Amino acid sequence: MTTSSRLLALLGLLQRRRDWPGEVLAQRLGVSSRTVRRDIDRLRALGYRIESTMGPDGGYRLDAGAALPPLLFDDQQAVALAVALQLATTAGAGIEDGALRALATLRQVMPSRLRHQIDAVPLTAVRPPESGPDVDAGVLTSVGAAVRAREVLRFDYSPGGPSAEGGADRAAPPRRVEPHHLTTWRGRWYLVGWDLDHAGWRTYRVDRMHPRVPTGPRFAPRELPGGDVATFLIGRFRGAEGTTQWPCRGAVVVHLPAAEVRPYVGDGVVEVLDGGRTRVSTGSWSWTGLAASLLRFDADLEVLGPPELVDAFARIAARSASAAATARAPDEGPRR
Repeated sequence: MTTSSRLLALLGLLQRRRDWPGEVLAQRLGVSSRTVRRDIDRLRALGYRIESTMGPDGGYRLDAGAALPPLLFDDQQAVALAVALQLATTAGAGIEDGALRALATLRQVMPSRLRHQIDAVPLTAVRPPESGPDVDAGVLTSVGAAVRAREVLRFDYSPGGPSAEGGADRAAPPRRVEPHHLTTWRGRWYLVGWDLDHAGWRTYRVDRMHPRVPTGPRFAPRELPGGDVATFLIGRFRGAEGTTQWPCRGAVVVHLPAAEVRPYVGDGVVEVLDGGRTRVSTGSWSWTGLAASLLRFDADLEVLGPPELVDAFARIAARSASAAATARAPDEGPRR
């Protein structure tokens, strides 16, 4: 093994885990501990910040430095990075141009076999229509820094969005929040935090936030309802905080084959019945919303329960009948 190839192999090992005993590195590379020490010095001269660790199993650790040195990726990592960069163009975080330039740089230095793998997956990243407005990269960075540092975040907020008349009310006192999680939900960036003034958990759209400086004091993390941010967000947006279950759940029999029903029930449960019928158990944030979602099927329904769902269908039927009775026929003139 040449010196250059050995250096690349050593760098690859150092990037795989945090600490490496010197003897283990020597065994992996098939060289002496003295050769490993010389190679470590060569990598340091190239700009890699490698610290020596003390103790019986003393060895080496690759740490972050002041500048970004050349990186080494295996084939699987390089392909994953290229795909992730393509998806990043729809992140709405002000990094789209940077992601495209990084992808072009990565692709330029890829071996031809890896370029062929990327080209074999013609991914076109399209931002979904329901995606929210772009988030300023500086705001995203400020919020993320406060989350990582566990520092109270002060910010002005525009409940109606940045396009609302007047924007955030800068004359009002800023919100004071313990920022716990920065996350995305259906194309929008959200901050999940503990509102100090209202003593409760809140979610804030990051595109409506205007952080103030400096940040406040450090805080101790609190436990989210439900135990994790995914459960909290799903519950919050479904109206049942602390759980991933819908607050309103019911079951019906749809007079359609399961193959025609399954694509439209989301996270519901589909059961095949005889006679080309399907049993559907699903949920929604309200009983009326649940009944309306089940009426999307152009087929007869049998409501299995609960009684609240039966009442919701009855209310919708009454409203529909009233709307039909008051509708003006196309050839009618204005009513007098």
